[in-house]
Amino acid sequence: MRVRPSGQACGAEVTGVDLSAALDASQSAEIRGAWLEHHVLSFPDQDMTDDDLERFTGCFGGFGHDPFFDPIPGRQHIAAIKREADEKSPLFAENWHSDWSFQKHPPAGTCLLGITIPPTGGDTLFANQHAALDAMPPDMRAKYEELTAIHSAQMAYAPDGAYGDKDVERSMAIRPDESARETQLHPLVRTHPETGQPGLFSCMGYIIGFEGVDQQDALPLLTELYAWQSQDEFVYRHKWQPNMLVMWDNRSVLHCATGGYEGHDRLLHRTTIAAHGVS
Repeated sequence: MRVRPSGQACGAEVTGVDLSAALDASQSAEIRGAWLEHHVLSFPDQDMTDDDLERFTGCFGGFGHDPFFDPIPGRQHIAAIKREADEKSPLFAENWHSDWSFQKHPPAGTCLLGITIPPTGGDTLFANQHAALDAMPPDMRAKYEELTAIHSAQMAYAPDGAYGDKDVERSMAIRPDESARETQLHPLVRTHPETGQPGLFSCMGYIIGFEGVDQQDALPLLTELYAWQSQDEFVYRHKWQPNMLVMWDNRSVLHCATGGYEGHDRLLHRTTIAAHGVS
């Protein structure tokens, strides 16, 4: 197995392993170590079925709970990240976020398998939130370090949210619900449960405010933080290939989608890895 760092803020390519076969304990441990070090791993040229994707995901923890998506037919844990060539709806997931940060136990990671990949565009961006915290000036860090963030899916998945009842022309099976209005508290600066490294967790979008902070004061804090977290120096730009698996650490990075593939279908299959120690 070979691990080649991207040379950017995070990310590495892994070759010399066949993910269509079961991993042994040493392979799983080596991949987990590389994942924790590089935060985003890509595995090119993998001829994987949905069974293979589920087996691989299971090597790194239980399956996370995926609200607001319908799974693909015949599966409980795989969702289709899909956009059709002639689709006119706004791009899905084009804002920075950490998957399902509004849950009590957000997923440790996400796996995405490229099936139909356009010849151009569709890169995924990842922002290293350990690096973002480390580079933060002391006076700025002091403003954020003790804050507890209020997370909610309401702006995205409530019936009146971005993917709500009015978002009717989308090919993805998104199911908005009133439960998206629920809130969950998480420290803004969290210690990674496996590495012990502190980092920023999530950002404006799923974070709707801070505990004990008036909303008029919270909004400028969130806006400043969002601009800081996504600076180019913290970002890895991932370019997709067909039959490529990517896994990332939701505890370490933010991610967002990009467009630029109008007129082409795009399809990826997605699973989430349950929080460390939670299944």
